[in-house]
Amino acid sequence: MATVHGPLQGGATGIRQAPGTGTAPSVARRTDVWNLGAVIVVWATCLFVAALWVDGGGVDDLLGGGASALNALGRLTGLVSSNLLLLLVLLMARIPLFERGFGRDGMTRMHRLTGFWSLWLLLAHIVLQTLGYAVEASLNPITQLVQFVIDYPGMLLATAGTLLVIMVAITSARRARRRLRYESWHLLHLYGYLGAGLALPHQLWTGSDFTASPIATVYWWGLWIAAAVAIIGYRVIVPLAHSRRHLLRVSSVTADGADGVTVRMRGVGVSRLGAKPGQFFVWRFLDGPGWTRGHPFSLSAAPVGDELAISARLVGDGTSRLTTLRPGTRVLIEGPYGKLTGESRQGRRMLLIGAGAGVAPLVSLLEGEDYAPGSATLVTRDTVAEVALRTDAIAALVRERGVQHVPLIGRRASTGPVWLPQSHAGWNGVAALRRLAPDPADHDVYVCGPPEWMDAVLRDLRAAGFPPSQVHRESFTV
Repeated sequence: MATVHGPLQGGATGIRQAPGTGTAPSVARRTDVWNLGAVIVVWATCLFVAALWVDGGGVDDLLGGGASALNALGRLTGLVSSNLLLLLVLLMARIPLFERGFGRDGMTRMHRLTGFWSLWLLLAHIVLQTLGYAVEASLNPITQLVQFVIDYPGMLLATAGTLLVIMVAITSARRARRRLRYESWHLLHLYGYLGAGLALPHQLWTGSDFTASPIATVYWWGLWIAAAVAIIGYRVIVPLAHSRRHLLRVSSVTADGADGVTVRMRGVGVSRLGAKPGQFFVWRFLDGPGWTRGHPFSLSAAPVGDELAISARLVGDGTSRLTTLRPGTRVLIEGPYGKLTGESRQGRRMLLIGAGAGVAPLVSLLEGEDYAPGSATLVTRDTVAEVALRTDAIAALVRERGVQHVPLIGRRASTGPVWLPQSHAGWNGVAALRRLAPDPADHDVYVCGPPEWMDAVLRDLRAAGFPPSQVHRESFTV
């Protein structure tokens, strides 16, 4: 593969050329508007449920102390937990407001934050309500908890829902995720929907804050219905409609590196999907049992005409299955999703840093964007050169578009920046980035790769003075 030896190998840093197209101010303004709208919705719903609690006498009960205070806090934590759980479902529905407002990476962070806060508040709700009722009735807390589960309407269902939510949270912890195949984790994660649904009867039958006023009743029913409609609409109806309209089928499957694969698909009117280089779809290939499990893969080539392409490392059953696909296999799609696109560009020059399969969307960006020769630098990180993805496409970008390619090959450094290989263990990460891009304010930086590796890159980017608004990221977590 042809490679331009970039600044980390001691070569020249390139010649400044005419600026790239950059991002129109109107695009940035639209992104800000979507983000503001999404933030307002999240905060407005949380403040609204707090207002319901205040209107229901929560403050007076809290100031009364004793059992009343415990029950008041229990009601508040239950209300906020339920609200966050419903917001979590809406985030999973991939509605346009959150997709465009937060982007994939922002939604991933919000999904984790909202999920774990919802769980902790749910557990606090159970403990506080049990203690409050136990104090009021002079009962042992364990006895009171058993009475809750057995005697109160909807509590058996709520208990089952709580256990499901706890299971989803445990299996979503990063340490647990590393031990689970993606397919297994995804199946377990879907039980979050069921857990949320099982809590509904308990809230409507025994939760006074849910039925105390017409406003409260309308709000909770409205939010539940909105969540259900969003899930059915954006995760089922819209994807099926797109798939039926565009009739995507596998056109070719080729090896990509020692343990990778590239799949190309063609359809009808695919350009009308509006997919941009750097975005991703959730793909389902109708090749037999197990087709219902969707897998998120980024576009690995700029969309041209009616063709889309993805590239993946063979790391599990889902990716290994790609190698067995036959030309003509039907494809169902959800998307396009993600904000790792050229629309976010502000500077004249580009620095793209990817590891493993994270290189694929960066290659598609370089194929689709306008930039002057020498003004784009691609840094790729692989353990061994043989497993690198999209090597032919990168060679063409070097040869035809003047892209500077800096391959970083080798095992992770035991000392120094963890995003650099052992061959660069003595380097300072901040200095390495400044050598790659001596003028941070003039660069847009795109980073894509495994979460821990990417966190290390982002820390050094901040320390090196790259403007946060010009650093764009995409994570492999879901």
